[in-house]
Amino acid sequence: MPFKSLGLRAELLQAITEEGYTEPTPVQARAIPLVLAGRDLMAGAQTGTGKTAAFALPILQLLAENRPLGRRPRLRALVLTPTRELAAQVAESFTDYGRHLPLSCGLVFGGVGIGPQIEQLRRGVDVLVATPGRLLDHAGQKTVDLSGVEIFVLDEADRMLDMGFIRDIRRIIRLLPALRRNLLFSATFPDEIRHLANELLRDPERIDIERKQLDAELVEQLVHPVDRDKKRAALSHLIRTRQWRQVLVFSRTKHGANRLADQLTRDGLPAAAIHGNKTQGARTMALSDFKTGRARILVATDLASRGLDIDQLPCVVNYELPQSPEDYVHRIGRTGRAGRDGLAVSLVSIEEYSLLVAIEKLVNHDIPQEIIPEFPPAVPFAIRPKVADAGPPPVRMGRGTVRVNTRRGLPTRRR
Repeated sequence: MPFKSLGLRAELLQAITEEGYTEPTPVQARAIPLVLAGRDLMAGAQTGTGKTAAFALPILQLLAENRPLGRRPRLRALVLTPTRELAAQVAESFTDYGRHLPLSCGLVFGGVGIGPQIEQLRRGVDVLVATPGRLLDHAGQKTVDLSGVEIFVLDEADRMLDMGFIRDIRRIIRLLPALRRNLLFSATFPDEIRHLANELLRDPERIDIERKQLDAELVEQLVHPVDRDKKRAALSHLIRTRQWRQVLVFSRTKHGANRLADQLTRDGLPAAAIHGNKTQGARTMALSDFKTGRARILVATDLASRGLDIDQLPCVVNYELPQSPEDYVHRIGRTGRAGRDGLAVSLVSIEEYSLLVAIEKLVNHDIPQEIIPEFPPAVPFAIRPKVADAGPPPVRMGRGTVRVNTRRGLPTRRR
């Protein structure tokens, strides 16, 4: 199904072509016609499904069709995102897709001076992408006018909940006009998000993009059992021997991200860290260094990684498994995007084995295991603590390599 079959304007189709896209993803193919038809939408979509374009493209079309002539832009579409990085990526998408339309997009988030944002809002914007806290700052100072918002988008609602933004979101909703269109996107739907959706949406259409519809088959997933105190050395070894040129590494804590980036740099592998304690300038510089190749490795925490959209990112490494299995899905969604192959590697210590089992249950498939010959674990998973449905021990297949089906104990094909 080509994009032109979705009823988009020629200006948008031209921008899509210039961005290198030819066919919509499942969420785009289903969401764009619904938004164009004026429906409220509740969409379950993972990271990497193309959901930003699923709402940006139809919003741009609707605004362009009804834009008053001869007037300065007036804020008519509001997009709320949980993090600064995601806000910047979403605003960039609006700008890229709308490059041939007479529309403007504004961006406000914390961690930077508010003055330039006030000036931007004074000049007027058609679309505003914002994080909740900074938007409320502007509302409190009366530097933003939300009275004309016609379309409201709540992006990554589950992450908003995780970050404690639900109260702020409800405050913002009370500032919006009662008559508006509402679009809610979330990877998961815990009870509080469902309650919020019931309050926010009017007779919504529901879209659920199942994991099998994602490009998951394009992401090779692999687990390396390794002792916790050998992980850093093992990671350096993998990066060197497998010649990974651009690697996004996930750390569970901010302090751990800083320490790991410093250690890798001392190993001769230029690395940068990105997390919530970094200033916005430092975060922007770290991301820029990674995209341009000045930093070979970017070490990130889960919250800071939201919204990182890096073209052709070949490899993601879970230096530590996340506590939440859903975060594993978000992490590996950073690679294997837009039809490209990707690799997701997890360094798993014996202490993390129960987390691995939970992840496998969530993604509903077995993740192959492979021991790094130079870093065999002192306590192999074969004598791991008993975990329900963990299956039999790994099977050795020569030269220290282990690749097993963790549910059935069957060796899988060696690569």
